[in-house]
Amino acid sequence: MPQPHRAPAGLKTPRAAAVAGILFSALLITAILLVLQTLRLHPRDPGDWLGAQSWKVALALHLIPFAGIAFLWFMGVLRDRLGSQEHKLFATVFLGSGLLFVVLLFVSASAIGAILVVHAALPRELAGSAAFALARAFAYHLTSVYALKMAGVFLLTASTILLRTGITARWTVILGYAAAAFILIGSHLVDWTFMIFPIWVLVVSADILVRERRHSGTPA
Repeated sequence: MPQPHRAPAGLKTPRAAAVAGILFSALLITAILLVLQTLRLHPRDPGDWLGAQSWKVALALHLIPFAGIAFLWFMGVLRDRLGSQEHKLFATVFLGSGLLFVVLLFVSASAIGAILVVHAALPRELAGSAAFALARAFAYHLTSVYALKMAGVFLLTASTILLRTGITARWTVILGYAAAAFILIGSHLVDWTFMIFPIWVLVVSADILVRERRHSGTPA
């Protein structure tokens, strides 16, 4: 009987999760900073960023798909670490929240991208129009409410995975639970709330990488 194909062990190590997490964090934080320098984080954004500064938004939108890919890899390695400890209900919430976060992030980015495309074609007609207001409010609520809520749920489940597997320090788990609570309660109240999620992933990934190097005897 042919043996089932198995992924190489190197693709399933905590180090793989760390690398994917750091890449995701770096890309998403860069994209967020570019957007924060340009857009007004308000559903009634007047659109004065369209024009000379719009290249920053366009660059951010090009980074987001790669951030999403890295996040999917990070999520897959974390789930693999559960192994036989995986619970069907828990795994469903973990996967569902992570996938929904990526989907909602992509749809929100697409809405902003559509604004840029239409503005390039009709620069005098879009700014201040009902179409711009609708697209801008749609992207705002999709990101600040729905995508962030899914990020908060993912933080809860990911922190539980870290607690069960012990691949990171316990303080990162406590930090994850606190961050999840803050995001779930105040995601639409504080502009910089979106930064919490990638920063937590960056902290966790760095901790995983340092612990792996110490375990293998490689100087950190």
